[in-house]
This record gives sequence, structure tokens and C-alpha cells, in this order.
Amino acid sequence: MKKKPSIRIWIQLILFILIALIAVNHTLAESGGGIPFLGSASLHAVCPFGGVVSLYNLVTAGTFVKKIHESSLVLMFIVFASTLFMGPLFCGWICPMGTFQEWIGWLGKKVFKKKYNRFIPYSIDKYLRWLRYGVLAWVLYMTAVSGTLIFQDFDPYYALFQFWTGEVALTGFIILGVVIILSLFVERPFCKYACPYGAVLGVFNIFRIVPLRRNPETCIDCGACDRICPVNIPVSKILIIRDHQCISCYECTSIDGICPVPETMEFRTDRYKAGRKQASCSPMHPGEVQK
Repeated sequence: MKKKPSIRIWIQLILFILIALIAVNHTLAESGGGIPFLGSASLHAVCPFGGVVSLYNLVTAGTFVKKIHESSLVLMFIVFASTLFMGPLFCGWICPMGTFQEWIGWLGKKVFKKKYNRFIPYSIDKYLRWLRYGVLAWVLYMTAVSGTLIFQDFDPYYALFQFWTGEVALTGFIILGVVIILSLFVERPFCKYACPYGAVLGVFNIFRIVPLRRNPETCIDCGACDRICPVNIPVSKILIIRDHQCISCYECTSIDGICPVPETMEFRTDRYKAGRKQASCSPMHPGEVQK
């Protein structure tokens, strides 16, 4: 089944180019050049995760993290508000690191076909998914202790958009290289297993106002939603998806997505007009089947 062209692809492309221009322009602005309408904003100024660690540091140590801009706090609250309403749209539609991994994954799909993103057995994958919460805890602790953005030296996102500046640590380049290689086999490996900001936003799936719902009355059990899900959620076996790994990419939906039956997979607040009991799955146990 061929997936319909999605506006998400164009949004991802535009925002990736914008972030790249901002990163390059900041370097040019420091030498007296640059693109006027972009100003001299740095990569830190457009990173909402910087707002998370800065806020944490402010609460625990009473100071802001060095290099973090006030705009990061504003972006953080905007992303949090949208995530509470519709889930991690930032992850699925905006994050340039997620977009970059998808582009690398496109090559992996061409090489490995149906085996792509199926190399790691679910029995192992379900535990690996929790690693990013460990990364989040480590980043918050080290940031509070040091008062600096410690994750910068390990962040593949920073390495990707600052590789020419001489400011990227060797560890950043190594991790970026590992992410690129893994993306040939696993879709969005950094998002799944190591992204601390994805861990923060994933928790919002528990409380999101507009969850993803599957209508069992119209579902034809074709499994298309399971195959297309970038984070391997068994969508066809769940009625209300509140999995902490869902990135709200809309790829599995009946709305400009791959689901062939209208009003079967949709983000909506109300229940479907179906006779069967609708029940939410356990939000923090990916892959559990509803009964």
C-alpha cells in the first residue's frame, strides 16, 4: 500500500533548512556578516530542551544555565502546551534531528526493504526504550551540578548543525556517527533510545487531551498502521494509544496517512460511536494489548 504524500514532509524540510540557516548565520554574524532578517540567534536560542535544563537548574541551583537564551524558555512552554493538547508534535513534525534520521532511514528502507526497523526483537526493544529516561536523569543531574549545558558535548543535534565551528566535542561527533549508522537499520534510533527531550515530551502522552484512537468497528486489521509506525507501536492491537513513544506523526492515521478506511485511526477527544468498550492502554508499557 502506497502512502499518500504528506504535508509533514514539507514542514520538516522547511524547518530543517531554517534551523540550518540560523546555525550558519550565527557564525557569519560573529564575523560581521550574516543574513539580516535572521538576526544573530544561536542554535541554543531555538532549542526548547535548553529551556527544560535551564528551568531545572534555576529551581535546583538558583541560576540559569550558561549559553541558554530566554527564548528557549518561551519555546519550551509553547512546545509543552502543544504537546499537552496533541502529543509530541515537536518530535514528529519539527525536530530537525528526527527529520535527519528519517532521511538516513529512507536509504535503509531501500536497502533492507521490509526488514528495516525490524532488526531488534520486541522482547529487547521494549527495554531499550527506557534508556532515554536514564539519559534525561543524567543530563538534569549533571546540569544542576555543573551549571553548564553538559549535554552539548554529547548531543548529535548540536554536532550536526555546528560541525564546522570547532565548538563540537569529539564525543558529539562520535555519537552523531553512531546515530547515522544505526539509522540505516532502525528508524529514529536517537529519538527512541537516547533523546532526553523526547523522554520529557513522551510523558505528556499520558495526559494528552486529544489522543489517537482506533475504531474497532471499521478497522479491517490490515496491519498497515503497525508497519508504518516509526517507533514500532502495535497500533492495530490498541484502542487508545497513549504510548510514551508515540511522536504524533499522523503516519498511521486516516487523515492524510496510510490507514485505508476513513474514521478508523484519528486523533480525537470523543469516543467513536461503536458498541464495543473503549479502554485506554497502560501509557507507560508500549506494546500491551487492550482487553
